[in-house]
Amino acid sequence: MGLTIGVDIGGTKIAAGVVDEEGNILSTFKVPTPTTPEAIVDAIASAVEGARAGHEIVGVGIGAAGYVNRQRSTVYFAPNIDWRNEPLKEKVQARTGLPVVVENDANAAAWGEYKFGAGKGHRNVICITLGTGLGGGIIIGNKLRRGHFGVAAEFGHIRMVPDGLLCGCGSQGCWEQYASGRALVRYAKQRANATPERAETLLSLGDGTPDGIEGKHISMAARQGDPVAVDSYRELARWAGAGLADLASLFDPSAFIVGGGLSDEGDLVLDPIRKSYKRWLVGANWRPMADVIAAQLGNKAGMVGAADLAREPDPVM
Repeated sequence: MGLTIGVDIGGTKIAAGVVDEEGNILSTFKVPTPTTPEAIVDAIASAVEGARAGHEIVGVGIGAAGYVNRQRSTVYFAPNIDWRNEPLKEKVQARTGLPVVVENDANAAAWGEYKFGAGKGHRNVICITLGTGLGGGIIIGNKLRRGHFGVAAEFGHIRMVPDGLLCGCGSQGCWEQYASGRALVRYAKQRANATPERAETLLSLGDGTPDGIEGKHISMAARQGDPVAVDSYRELARWAGAGLADLASLFDPSAFIVGGGLSDEGDLVLDPIRKSYKRWLVGANWRPMADVIAAQLGNKAGMVGAADLAREPDPVM
């Protein structure tokens, strides 16, 4: 079908990239992320126009953090942008004159990994993104499964703990409250506060207090063997692996692809996740087990996936 543009809407910048049919990014254009919903639409259009210069573009895919309808046109709800039943496809098409599809950003990243990254060669994969929160995507039979209304795979808001920790979504006990970047920092701060003598390396990397601990400090300290940092990763992995075991019972994939910022730590986080997954998987000693593998595309996955999904037929047809 030719070249398409993938749009990644971030908290500080909106990036648009021209992507070919092999998943290669040929050029990018970035603009700051505005603060108002309508200004964000204008910024998306501006980024698309900047990226398309000198290229023959056949479509645009936008990765939006929120609930997107099955028709890939409207954002029902976005947690970080005041979009409520926002007709994003219609607005961006009107500004650019190009065909537009809107995808959930985690779905877009999952598709990018499936098509061009760690999922190549698999027909059935589940992707989870361990970042500030927890997202994911479902590919079964080589198809992205959005659900009847388009809002499937909101894994981060599966309730893992009845009446558990309050989540930003308004519910309690959501999976992302126990397996995410925010959760990792919370575990480290709690442990460092309770037993500071076990967190000497970790505390020395910040301002010397538990409140000064950041995610990057936990990674550095864990690699130096700091007990609190290592224990914090193990706690996160315990919850992540338990969730994967539940997803295996539902979908029985051949592989779980773990992306997001935490996956950059490689086996530091993946090995304990694999152990926890096996621990909680029903019949683990008597059944085939899905591989748990690291994502390969990094922060390019969403842009590449959104661009490629712009080439996919309308899933409603």
